Amino acid sequence: MESNRLNKVNNLLQQDMADIFRIEAGKIQKNMLISVTEVRTTPDLSISKVYLSIFPSENTEKVMNYVNEHHSYFRKALGDRIGQQMRIVPELQFYVDTTLDQVDEIERALKGKGDNPIL
Repeated sequence: MESNRLNKVNNLLQQDMADIFRIEAGKIQKNMLISVTEVRTTPDLSISKVYLSIFPSENTEKVMNYVNEHHSYFRKALGDRIGQQMRIVPELQFYVDTTLDQVDEIERALKGKGDNPIL
């Protein structure tokens, strides 16, 4: 179970990363939405795992390549925002959050659309 302090840090990082990606999404590709769904930080605050949801999902590979190539830029942008609140800016690791795609597949299967072996 995470401590209250760690939850606050995760929420702060999630909000700031969401703002950064809201600005940067237009630079990566037009008509695209990048959401930061979750941030998990290690107890020593050295590493943060940032989970991204990308819409439309066809752009996922392109966006993740861009984000991983420019991860130092995103860390610096985060550091500029949280520099007064945290002494150390955590190392960022980016992952794709596929939960929305999985929910969509389940809903389609339940409605009888798609590959449903039961129907």
